[in-house]
Amino acid sequence: MRVVSKKDYEAQLAALDALRDGDPATAIESLRKALSNPSNYLVAKAASITAELGLRSLIPDVLAALDRFFSADDPQCWAKNALVDALGSFEHGDSEVYLRGLKHVQMEPVWGGSVDTAGPLRARCALALVHCKDLSDHRLLGHLIEVLVDPDKTVRVEAARAIGRVERPEAALLLRLRALMGDDEPEVIGTCFQALLTIEGRRSIGFVSQFLARGGDVGAEAGLALGMTHEAEAFVLLKDHWERERDPHFGGALLSGIGLTNLPEAIEFLISVVSTDGRGSTDALRALASARLNEEERARVRATVDASGNDRLRAAWKKLNGPRS
Repeated sequence: MRVVSKKDYEAQLAALDALRDGDPATAIESLRKALSNPSNYLVAKAASITAELGLRSLIPDVLAALDRFFSADDPQCWAKNALVDALGSFEHGDSEVYLRGLKHVQMEPVWGGSVDTAGPLRARCALALVHCKDLSDHRLLGHLIEVLVDPDKTVRVEAARAIGRVERPEAALLLRLRALMGDDEPEVIGTCFQALLTIEGRRSIGFVSQFLARGGDVGAEAGLALGMTHEAEAFVLLKDHWERERDPHFGGALLSGIGLTNLPEAIEFLISVVSTDGRGSTDALRALASARLNEEERARVRATVDASGNDRLRAAWKKLNGPRS
């Protein structure tokens, strides 16, 4: 294999970058050549540009490159990740391609041992499988349930998100079971909550709200997921729980969930918490800053902060809103 100098390699990368600004039709042959290059980084860049330019005619070349890099040297799965992303952007629907990636494990040496670097690849493939029409929902869920307990957190999160896009009762049951099993990473359970609420809507509010009683990070994930439903029922549950909660960290998460509902009554409640200048006032202010306030509501918050006479609240509002404050 011919050794490429650093100067030539950098020139190749620059030439690829230049293709972004030219006529996509004239870039095809250059990208085809680049996709066959042995360098995983150069192929990753070529795959990204192919997707950006929408060059579907290069799908066979992308597939050939992906097949090659399952056995070729590809540190951190750079090439495979970019190639799968390109196929996903083209909504390529051959499930066998993604199933191969879903099962791929790539151990690489690190200080003191080795680590699997293929987690992001499996995560990408889990999401891509949802769009494959050659898989029945039953078969799809059968594949996704396996990676729902993957050792890599990112894979578990994306598997839960993928299951949430399968609008079937069986998918909801899987997510309920996974949430009840628990996880060392609260984000995984939070994604299960969000996916479940996407499938079942209001029917899942009662189930998710049970986790508020656990408090801590899992309770916080439940509060945020409930807030994103924008349902009045969720607001009432979060408000009632906050009024009984004494842990300041978890209380702040509950107020954030209330802010995410963006309901008029939720905004009113948060403003009232700020006006008391007591427990949770700063957290309520932070929740208001993250909410989608209209100009009238924003003016009311600013007036409430000013009326409090509390320099701490004034500084917090200014920091959260910048020049608008």
